[in-house]
Amino acid sequence: MMQMTAPPPLALYIHIPWCVRKCPYCDFNSHESRVEIPQQAYSDALIRDLEQALPLVWGRRISSIFFGGGTPSLFSAESIDQLLSGVRALLPINSNAEITLEANPGTVESARFKGFKDAGVNRISLGIQSFNDAHLKALGRIHDSAEARKAADIALNIFDNVNLDLMYALPGQSMEQALHDIASAVSFAPQHISAYHLTIEPNTAFHHKPPVLPDDDTSSTMQEAIETELAAAGYEHYETSAFAQKNRQCRHNLNYWQFGDYLGIGAGAHTKISHHDKIFRQARLKHPASYMQATERGVHIESEHTLTRQDLGFEFMMNTLRLIDGFPVALFQERTGYPISLVNKGLEQAQAKKLIQRDHLHIAPTLLGQRFLNELLQLFLPS
Repeated sequence: MMQMTAPPPLALYIHIPWCVRKCPYCDFNSHESRVEIPQQAYSDALIRDLEQALPLVWGRRISSIFFGGGTPSLFSAESIDQLLSGVRALLPINSNAEITLEANPGTVESARFKGFKDAGVNRISLGIQSFNDAHLKALGRIHDSAEARKAADIALNIFDNVNLDLMYALPGQSMEQALHDIASAVSFAPQHISAYHLTIEPNTAFHHKPPVLPDDDTSSTMQEAIETELAAAGYEHYETSAFAQKNRQCRHNLNYWQFGDYLGIGAGAHTKISHHDKIFRQARLKHPASYMQATERGVHIESEHTLTRQDLGFEFMMNTLRLIDGFPVALFQERTGYPISLVNKGLEQAQAKKLIQRDHLHIAPTLLGQRFLNELLQLFLPS
């Protein structure tokens, strides 16, 4: 029987599903905005969604808010302000809550960003991906390198908490080009840098017509060189793809990686909520028009299920082992309601393969475990 003494921190995720153009590597629930985006109708649907979800989180405070997409910066500052006002009217939010909005450099305007800040947004995550025009074109991005630099300047002039998203192991990318992207990002001195290895996901344009990518050895060497460069520039590597200046980690994402709770509203958004005797997940309808119509009748939840003991063990490890420093052993019972012995078999196998290091207080991936994270996580899959 699971025993959870107190619920974990609760975050709010708000999905804005539209983008100017779908990128060939993107497997997120995003939709090209071929007609004018129905901002008011969608905002109304989000608030209806939140109102209907209130019984799930009654009495709990929101520790962070994240506007993800799609491209949330396509929404006007007035729409974001209206949404945050609606959220504040329904839920208690911590006074120091981190409120992040994702933005594409092709949609950055100084006045709009000032409006986002006035609305309460205090962190911007910019999808730069590369400062190289040829690579941006290969990735299907709508911006060029000049717009990327201008967007970074604008964001950092207005906000004091900015993340720059980069990708490496791109089609035709050399080591020199990958490190030039990193050096360009570091030159802006953002508080946070995310460096993602480009992977080919199912149901994407790249999956149907794969580009020629650097081989595994080259991309692994790129990864090591990038980590070395960012460490030398004062960025702490705290999660597989995340690097931050001191005390500037993304608190919203840390909550995911520490197996915290989150309420997701919007088309295709996912939710994980803990109660004292169960942890369950929900997913909303994916298509924006269907989602908006369904919120009017309260039938916008596409799926819901309670996690089994085996699910819990795997999902906890799948998140926490992405953290470079791992996790305290006590966190397992705090977040799952079960003793760490639930995953003993996987832990023993991982230790024997030198993929983790552990004692009675702490468990963390070794450097080998970080490099072969998928192999490490497979040891915890439900049998």
